[in-house]
Amino acid sequence: MKINCIAIDDEPLALKQISDYIGKIPFLELIAQCSNAFQALQVLESSNIDLMFVDINMPDLNGLDFVKSLENKPHVIFTTAYSQYAIEGFKVEAIDYLLKPFSFTEFSKSASKAKKQLELINNQIEEIESNNGYLFIKSEYKLVRINLDEIKFIEGMKEYVRIHLAGHKPVMTLLSLKSLEEKLPSEKFMRVHRSYIVNLEKITTIERFRIIYDDKIVIPVSENYKHKFQNYINQNFME
Repeated sequence: MKINCIAIDDEPLALKQISDYIGKIPFLELIAQCSNAFQALQVLESSNIDLMFVDINMPDLNGLDFVKSLENKPHVIFTTAYSQYAIEGFKVEAIDYLLKPFSFTEFSKSASKAKKQLELINNQIEEIESNNGYLFIKSEYKLVRINLDEIKFIEGMKEYVRIHLAGHKPVMTLLSLKSLEEKLPSEKFMRVHRSYIVNLEKITTIERFRIIYDDKIVIPVSENYKHKFQNYINQNFME
């Protein structure tokens, strides 16, 4: 499996070292190098990121506060020269904590730990069965039947997804948006954001690339998906 990752560090030499280490590990794919948290936010908005290597001691917005601020967090490995941050790092469910200066061997061990965790999640993801307008998913140790017509939108939440239904409470399941996207009919469902798949038939209003449902829920269309969504609008637009 390929793990899409980004490196975030305000020190150019440290950022280069992490990027070089990532390049030496076959299962890691470096998507971007970021010198601050605000650059990283832009990358997260436009790309599907599985893993972040995040320096903690950064100006303006430090790594811990940055990760805490994310609603849908990729997996995280913290890097820092200050050991006192270790406990705080694990409070935000970081996979690992690398104390600078760290060797390639230490970095490789952390990367392997992330790979094992992601593989465990992916192994639990399978077993989506779909047929004739409905699908079965695992939720709370049960197989739950979900009618496709009842799905309003699907929200990605790290390794879980929340399926929002019309007239029913949401269903949580250990899945990825990608695995669901592959099962759902593309003429009816569209990925519009790294964290959202929408049922096109349930949309009531579109305003400046924001999808608005009748219960005032607003879902943004991210830059990465705007062209595809605009094509859908153009094909169904009546003057």
